[in-house]
Amino acid sequence: MTVPSTTPALVWSADYLKYRWSDDHPMNPTRLALTMDLATTLGLLDDADTVPPLAASDEDLLRVHTSSYVRAVKRAPVDLPLGSRATEPVHGLGSEDNPVFTDMHEASAVVAGGTLTAARAIASGSSRRAVSIGGGMHHAMADWASGFCVYNDAAIAISWLLDNGYDRIAYIDVDAHHGDGVQAAFLDDPRVMTVSLHQHPATLWPNTGWSSEAGSGLAEGTVVNVPVLPGTGDRLWLRAFHAVVPGAVAAFRPQILVSQCGVDSHREDPLADLGLTVDGQRAAFLAMRDLADRVCEGRWLAVGGGGYGLVRVVPRAWTHLIAAVLDRDVDPSTALPDEWRERVRGAAPSIDLPSTMSDDGDVDYAPWDGPGGAPSSGVATADRAVERVDTAIIATRRAVYPALGLDPEDPRD
Repeated sequence: MTVPSTTPALVWSADYLKYRWSDDHPMNPTRLALTMDLATTLGLLDDADTVPPLAASDEDLLRVHTSSYVRAVKRAPVDLPLGSRATEPVHGLGSEDNPVFTDMHEASAVVAGGTLTAARAIASGSSRRAVSIGGGMHHAMADWASGFCVYNDAAIAISWLLDNGYDRIAYIDVDAHHGDGVQAAFLDDPRVMTVSLHQHPATLWPNTGWSSEAGSGLAEGTVVNVPVLPGTGDRLWLRAFHAVVPGAVAAFRPQILVSQCGVDSHREDPLADLGLTVDGQRAAFLAMRDLADRVCEGRWLAVGGGGYGLVRVVPRAWTHLIAAVLDRDVDPSTALPDEWRERVRGAAPSIDLPSTMSDDGDVDYAPWDGPGGAPSSGVATADRAVERVDTAIIATRRAVYPALGLDPEDPRD
């Protein structure tokens, strides 16, 4: 396999902004425009290798989706009223979450093609890392639009990579919502490990992603789910991540890491209930970058995903993601540029903008040190929160680690 170039690729086009469900839909592409504007204003994109996405072809889409579904997406703006919210949606199209919009197929194909473009950049050896913040549509199923997602770009890219030189791929999803569509696409495929760290399925749609979902047959141990309770903040979320994800992924020995970097895990997000800050999200991005460097020669494909704090959260969080991929890390204490703040204030005068690239979050987590090893603070509520996270940790490790040849009770694994 070709040793990848150190030149990272940023896949971007204003065409991503055409993926717009409706004026009042929570997934508003304004978040992408504000992110790119912030990254540009901070100087992150100076001399960066920006690559335009090529729209996914029908052949590309059919790697994951059925032909009847692709036809339905193409026909939706003709067959269904724009903005329709049907009681019986066709292939999930026209539902409350997925109203029909103009050029739905074309806009969705560009999003899927962007992630494919990133995958091809890495596979060709022209880049070691690549990022497409327009991607991350992880809920789309083979024949069903779901959770604001039409075409499952990550699954399509993974399928393409499997046919183009890769036979061990790890997918890590840190969105607040379970990465159900990607898990479903590769549930029985031992060549792909899907990892999802998300809000507990008893408390959040899509109500899947229990620790016991661990794969079966030849794929046993290649499905990894870490559900955490509402309110979980930076330190406990990072404790859970580091207690499960690096060990499982390293044991799987992937050739490339694909990350869905949804930021609806933020404490301000209106559609989920986790408690992360931008600092915790940045720490997660850096942890995945470091893991890729350690286990797969730095091959890392990162995409966006959820995140509905359109102004205060997403632009800062995904600017940190872009910086991580480009190796141009931004110090969290960096002030938000006055010119960016003025532009945003002109468009959204009622929003109280943060002043820096940080929320002053605490990312100094205590590493998991085995069953019964939870630190005691003497504060009952804090200790119960640690115990609950540790319950999730050990449940996932016991479900997955033995199939990977690891000891679920040993924190060194």
